[in-house]
Amino acid sequence: MATITTRANFKQYCLRRLGFPVIEINVDDDQVEDRIDDALQYWQDYHFDGLQKIYYVKAIEQTDINQKYINLSNVLDASNNTMEIVGVTRVFPITDTQAGVNMFDLRYQLRLNELYDFTSASYINYTLTQQHLRSLELMFTGEVPIRFQRHMQKLFIDFSWGSKQAELGDVIVAECYASINPDVYGRVWNDRWMKEYATALIKRMWGNNLKKFAGLQLPGSVTLNGDRIFQEAIDEIAKLEQQMQTEYGAPLEFMMN
Repeated sequence: MATITTRANFKQYCLRRLGFPVIEINVDDDQVEDRIDDALQYWQDYHFDGLQKIYYVKAIEQTDINQKYINLSNVLDASNNTMEIVGVTRVFPITDTQAGVNMFDLRYQLRLNELYDFTSASYINYTLTQQHLRSLELMFTGEVPIRFQRHMQKLFIDFSWGSKQAELGDVIVAECYASINPDVYGRVWNDRWMKEYATALIKRMWGNNLKKFAGLQLPGSVTLNGDRIFQEAIDEIAKLEQQMQTEYGAPLEFMMN
């Protein structure tokens, strides 16, 4: 079977699963497109393959300092395609406490006196000390508080903008999650679960349309039974959504969205 890589082929595949062209599918073209959008949105929200982790790097500009947030609505990937950011997990510290550029810094002295030679010195004590120092840093300083809302696409970082915490030209690195864009990664359309789910949504739409003509006799003593098609689709959708939760859902992770 050929791999589906376009929306048009995906649409035709779903209709063929329902019996087209042997059976007339009483669903408008716009209704089919809407149900495909619904399936894609559900897949991106819940499937572990629907998101990708990215690191957004940005130098602070005067506009960011004035508005006191980072605008994430125009984040581009390596091919200059716009990505939708759905969550931000953390922002890395702007000042690098690990760099050891200060000769009086405790970490610098540890490297100088305890770990000057990786081939002869043990790194166990160094590692334990670093973990201890990190714990103290989290206890007394903590992480920078952040706030992010998916539909606003604004990353609020609660530090003193324009001060030594965030000066003009400083670089911010944010760990984010972005939706997979099927227009860029065409193999999304070949996902087995999404093909079944989109077909079930179209089938539900088909049954809902036919329900308006329940009991209508057609030539040849054929009777429309939209209620049965509708109920079959409802059962299939419930089964697929349960399967998403138990088999395909991403592992739980704290996320600001």
